[in-house]
Amino acid sequence: MTDAVAAIPEEAAPVPLLEPKEGIPPVVADEQALAATIAAFAAGTGPVAVDAERASGYRYGQRAYLIQLRRAGAGSALIDPIACPDLGRLGAAIADAEWVVHAATQDLPCLAEVGMRPTRLFDTELAGRIAGFARVGLGPMTENVLGLSLAKEHSAVDWSTRPLPEPWLRYAALDVEVLVELRDALEQELDAQGKLDWALEEFASIAAAPRPAPRTDPWRRTSQLHKVRRRRQLAVVRELWLTRDRMAQERDVSPGRVLSDAAIVNAALAMPLNIAALQAVQGFGPRLHRRQLDQWLAAVQRGREVPENQLPPAAAPHDGPPPPRAWAEKDPVAAARLSGARAAVSELAERHHLPAENLITPDLVRRVSWEPPADPSAEGVAAALRRLGARQWQVDLVAPVMAAAFATATAATAQG
Repeated sequence: MTDAVAAIPEEAAPVPLLEPKEGIPPVVADEQALAATIAAFAAGTGPVAVDAERASGYRYGQRAYLIQLRRAGAGSALIDPIACPDLGRLGAAIADAEWVVHAATQDLPCLAEVGMRPTRLFDTELAGRIAGFARVGLGPMTENVLGLSLAKEHSAVDWSTRPLPEPWLRYAALDVEVLVELRDALEQELDAQGKLDWALEEFASIAAAPRPAPRTDPWRRTSQLHKVRRRRQLAVVRELWLTRDRMAQERDVSPGRVLSDAAIVNAALAMPLNIAALQAVQGFGPRLHRRQLDQWLAAVQRGREVPENQLPPAAAPHDGPPPPRAWAEKDPVAAARLSGARAAVSELAERHHLPAENLITPDLVRRVSWEPPADPSAEGVAAALRRLGARQWQVDLVAPVMAAAFATATAATAQG
């Protein structure tokens, strides 16, 4: 790593950030205050630091419960998106500015819900990954790059709480206070490493990405689902998951607070026939109300009654290659290609000091290894990677080493 970031001595204690420079701004919670904030940020200059706080683990969904902004000439703002649910005018006022966000893919969906979408952004978390930092959370990045210490004890609190306690608001205001300074230091570091163009290409891709399509069979993300082998039991998992999701949405609480994933899996494995049997399943203890127990038992019964031809498949449907563990038996040449490509990508990533998954996603490596282009040259592999969505900087780096790995694998398999 270059001196641009390494200038802070490792033994120097970080300076704690305890108070926002201009104090804690009042929370914007009405139209008059919002109009004043819009005017101030429209008149401000330079990048806009943007952050959002959700109530993950407490509320249903991933909506924002506080939005923080900071811009030169405007200062900091804390906005209550529950009191001001339409922030389209604010989004329009800063649309031409570069947004500085930490871990943008986490915050952009909930910002889009209230009408705020960037046209340009700088993701300080992704910049840290590309620059080769081992720890890329906002706290560690701020310490390592700026020599400043951010308290993070309020990161997982219930941000739907009203009124928000002053210590939480102080924490929220400090988060955006450092972002632009961190952005500037990381830009300098990336430029010194010859990686700035790579990062800018990644940021542009994130800003231009469409909203993700709804997940197919979201119930399959139930933890410990691998314990459930029979399709009938999978149908019970699905019914319990859908019932829990409906109840959580109605009550606006996190699904895990309605019923744990472990309880769903336990019930699917036990297939209880009555209330007494259900109460004996771990996760359905005596504290559950009888009405709830009736709902869970009804869900189990619906799973029991699903017609055979409508049972969920044992494995999730997908359009990609089979699991890599099956490749050696299904297609030994493809397995050799994948092994060689993974090793080549890993070595290349290590040489450039960035995570292999940021150099190229493992899914793209698998897809091209399973169905290589008819032209196995670097140009052919490059075209395949571009078609699958790889950015040009990734293609330029990865295509030659993957093509070489494919050639080696094909030659070794032919000799064998």
